Amino acid sequence: PQGSTHRLENPGEVLLEIIEVQSGPYLGEDDIIRFDDAYGRVEEP
Repeated sequence: PQGSTHRLENPGEVLLEIIEVQSGPYLGEDDIIRFDDAYGRVEEP
């Protein structure tokens, strides 16, 4: 649902390819809020 936290993970051994599709007049990524990140991309407030 809109506004819920979610995470994508691949626990398997087969490499996944993710295709993200966006539509509409604005295609930015500045609405992403990172709560936890295994790659160190979480920004401290």
